[in-house]
Amino acid sequence: MRILLATDGSRPADQARDLMLVLPWPRGTHFRIVSVVPSGADVSVPWTPETAGIPDIDRIGDALVRTHAVALDAAQRDLATAHPDSIVERFLLRGRAASVIVDEARDFRADLVVVGHRGHGPIETMLLGSVSAEVVDHAPCPVLVARGPEYRPVVLADDGSPSAQTAAAVLEAFPLPARTPITVLSVTETGFPFAVSAAPGLYDQAIDSYVRSLDEAREQTRELAATAVTRLNEAGYVATPVVRNGDAAHAIVEYAKRCRAGLLVLGTRGHTGLKRLLLGSVARNVLLHAPCSVLIVRETAVSEGLRREHEVAVAAD
Repeated sequence: MRILLATDGSRPADQARDLMLVLPWPRGTHFRIVSVVPSGADVSVPWTPETAGIPDIDRIGDALVRTHAVALDAAQRDLATAHPDSIVERFLLRGRAASVIVDEARDFRADLVVVGHRGHGPIETMLLGSVSAEVVDHAPCPVLVARGPEYRPVVLADDGSPSAQTAAAVLEAFPLPARTPITVLSVTETGFPFAVSAAPGLYDQAIDSYVRSLDEAREQTRELAATAVTRLNEAGYVATPVVRNGDAAHAIVEYAKRCRAGLLVLGTRGHTGLKRLLLGSVARNVLLHAPCSVLIVRETAVSEGLRREHEVAVAAD
């Protein structure tokens, strides 16, 4: 597997590194750690007593370079110690953070990009929420946005759409221990489709039609969850279905909080109407409010690296 880890020395970036340390990556995994120093106009320096009156931006640039170099050294050392059978390399780069990360992922042919959720100041660093979101939108592979070193319990949000099916395929190939418990969460939206007060004479008819549609949607949701559960169980995990009603993003986030999830897995598009779950806006809201790490799958196919490792793991079992 080929893993691109972005770091800047912030606490969220350290959490991304710590998550990489505890996951059971296969032997020979190739880690490329990158840290992006803003160059020229990309450097944004808020006013502080330390920065006030500095005429030469290079002094700030030198401090940034040192900060990012230290972060790279620490991440390389820790990964090499935790995964001695892996390849670990580091690169200090310059430019616009999100663009550089996406370009590097493409050039590296990464199977997975890992970023922290946010960066920190007083000098603006690379892993701001907007940068993470942009990487999710444009990376050529799945993106893991880390919020901590825990990855269990695992929750897969599923609506049966092509992107949700791809998310399930990525989860099948992800380096989780055998028999890892996975909850397959499906959501049926329950908002009434129109205002019945506008046609009071049709109230009973509208309610009956809505209830029938809702019952059908719930049954379809259960069937979709059962399909994903079967697939994950065949892959060697212990999967169970859970069906919830309500707004998709809210239901996913609330369930993750209630079960103290370590990892949420979801695609970025889905159906519309009663069957809608994973639209881009839903994925973005989940990414913003989730209490745990989130694996976002945007592509239409599993990378060859993930597929190959999954086939090896299944053959070994």
